[in-house]
Amino acid sequence: MITRTLHALLHTLVDYAGLFPPAGLSMDDAVARYATYHASDHAWMLGRFVVPVARLDELVGSLQGIETSPGNPWHLTALVGNDVAADVAAVQAFNQAKHHAIVDMLEAKASTQEEVFAISRVVPLPFKTYVEVPIDDDPGDIVAALGAEKLRAKVRPGGLVPGAIPSTANVARFIRTCYAGNVAFKATAGLHHPLRSEHALTYAAGAPRAVMHGFLNVFLTAAFHYNGLTQRDTADLLDATSLDEVTFDDGQIAWRDYIVMRNEIATVRRRFATAFGSCSFTEPVDDLKEMGLLP
Repeated sequence: MITRTLHALLHTLVDYAGLFPPAGLSMDDAVARYATYHASDHAWMLGRFVVPVARLDELVGSLQGIETSPGNPWHLTALVGNDVAADVAAVQAFNQAKHHAIVDMLEAKASTQEEVFAISRVVPLPFKTYVEVPIDDDPGDIVAALGAEKLRAKVRPGGLVPGAIPSTANVARFIRTCYAGNVAFKATAGLHHPLRSEHALTYAAGAPRAVMHGFLNVFLTAAFHYNGLTQRDTADLLDATSLDEVTFDDGQIAWRDYIVMRNEIATVRRRFATAFGSCSFTEPVDDLKEMGLLP
């Protein structure tokens, strides 16, 4: 039986991005798999379906014949392109057409404060909007702009080549910057596995291998910030390759001298570290089963 604290940490954690590399599925296949996951025993871990705005019309076609519960549409996060205003209009038209799916979250990119302000001017307030920011350099100014505009941050902790994986120090700085600025974040790419470990970066034969960040590392690190996690311990937890020092029970999760209570974990997931996008849902689930964390 899964503990209540781990359930709170993992609830709706995985946004399904099967359309994107390294999976790169067709729309029909990605929609069919998401429908299967939605009906599975682990559906409580499943978040939104991730789709580019440019492919919303294609999604409509693939939804034909997929059974959805009346009054309970699929929730989508849509990736906007360079013309944010046009894509926002397309999303609004999609929602008004009522296709048994609704876009209630947007994702964009910005590398400067000015780009953040430009996005903010055209994105309606009802949408939760995440803006992917570069983290090779200090993202403090951009994160501050996101906070001022009531937008959220998005980080890319991995990729298809070893050079796309940011250092632990840069991921730690991003999390601490978001926490200090009261800016919620999500992650995308490179978090298929629970703990920091070496894996192939694509599904191709002979694919390059590298040490990847783990999603438990990232989201436990975020949770323990509510208990005063230090900069040094942030790096240590992100680099942890086992859960030997972590204890889960129904009331709290503990690591070293830090404790986070179940109600605090729910707050963290709602207000701070909200989700990660993954082109695989089965890999996170299967790894957690292998670790004995899921039945």
